[in-house]
Amino acid sequence: METNIPQTVAIIMDGNGRWAKARGLPRTAGHKQGAEAIRVVALAANQMGIKKLILYAFSTENWKRPEQEVSYLCKLPGIFFNRYIKELMENNIRVTFAGELERFPKSTQSVIRKAVDQTANNTGLNLDIAINYGSRRELVLAMQQYAQDVADGKRSNDIDEAGVSNYLMVPEDVDLLIRTSGELRLSNFLLWQIAYAEFIFTPIAWPDFDSQALADCIKEFQSRHRRFGGLEDEK
Repeated sequence: METNIPQTVAIIMDGNGRWAKARGLPRTAGHKQGAEAIRVVALAANQMGIKKLILYAFSTENWKRPEQEVSYLCKLPGIFFNRYIKELMENNIRVTFAGELERFPKSTQSVIRKAVDQTANNTGLNLDIAINYGSRRELVLAMQQYAQDVADGKRSNDIDEAGVSNYLMVPEDVDLLIRTSGELRLSNFLLWQIAYAEFIFTPIAWPDFDSQALADCIKEFQSRHRRFGGLEDEK
């Protein structure tokens, strides 16, 4: 496990609602248990030496869900950080976010920004919460900002791939993308960043995804041969 650890791991946390339904519980119970899974997986990723963990917490499409569920999801960051911020600090984990917070209630924005500020000097795992995030929206905003910078004379019209990445909410390339709960979709998540990522789709629902499940995914990643469009060296 010590060698060939993916530097940037992204997870589509899927299956909270189905997990709850299978147990005769409301969907909010699945989201609550899913928050506990975030804690477990973040601590495990930090211990494994993963540099950045990007978790798809709330997409730009999730506003279409029932009002009661959306309301609970808006409260969840406060519940999570109030409960676990001390532990994140003790483990040197830095919190960041990707997405547009402005649509959330002021209280939700405040608790997320507070967690970012509190952990800003930590040097361990970067726990990046993708919230009100959509990859197509990210690309549109990046193109708009680039065009504005060119129009304002701040830069020449000479952008390259590295330049595009610098305009994105998540500038890093993803090494490993995991989706839980058995679905085989990308759901508008990090479409630019996953160009050469390894994909793992696991049937485990997110509330049941734990440190062992993450370790199994890392082990699978380590068995892959990443050629980035080239040919593998012949022995």
